[in-house]
Amino acid sequence: IVILLAGLRRRVLRKIRGLIVFIQFSISVAIVVFFMYLFRNHTHKVIKIWMKIQMFFLGIKLEIEGNLDESCDLILINHQSMLDIIVMEHLHSRNIAWVAKKEITDLFFFGHIIKAPRMISIDRENKAGLIHLLSEAKDRLSKGRPIAMFPEGTRSDGTYIGEFKAGAKMLGNKFNLKVQPVVMFNTRNIVNSQKMEAAPGVVKVIYLEPIVASKDTSWYEDCEKNMKEVFEKEYKNYVS
Repeated sequence: IVILLAGLRRRVLRKIRGLIVFIQFSISVAIVVFFMYLFRNHTHKVIKIWMKIQMFFLGIKLEIEGNLDESCDLILINHQSMLDIIVMEHLHSRNIAWVAKKEITDLFFFGHIIKAPRMISIDRENKAGLIHLLSEAKDRLSKGRPIAMFPEGTRSDGTYIGEFKAGAKMLGNKFNLKVQPVVMFNTRNIVNSQKMEAAPGVVKVIYLEPIVASKDTSWYEDCEKNMKEVFEKEYKNYVS
């Protein structure tokens, strides 16, 4: 009974904290969007300040393995939670251009978090979506902004890395980009927006060796294989 009550208490606390995080995040989005539109040439500075506040508010501690290579112009990250974006923005000093689903951009109010800092929005249901991605990416790269993508195309439940979609491969090959693969672990356990739950915790960030994209190599398939192996190893250690 004691164990059951302790488990129930933890779930209730996670729900309460999740609600507080959602309210805080919604309010802060409004404030941040206002300042990004007000200071159009300083959106990156606004985002950096916002991410620092979020890391503190969420009670995030980081465990880093490997080295971040900021000369890379394409960042590939496994996706579990909105916390993936917060952590990467906090760690990276450059003005990242995230690739987001059009459904997010079209959201009332929240969509401006994509529009205001000129992120990249793509319609995955439209055949012209990849052409639009390449065009938008070329523009952001010309402005010195690295592109960040979730190659799975959607969130996992935090227990695996899903199959990679073709978009990131096409982008890397088109511009022969230097790619930084990043594996994040435990973000979904800390912030789960689908269940509206949250708890402080440690996020492990593993930087894999950078790769230069080329249509003449199997770089993308190798990257997928390596990222999955790294994640599976971490997950086994976590559950054992």
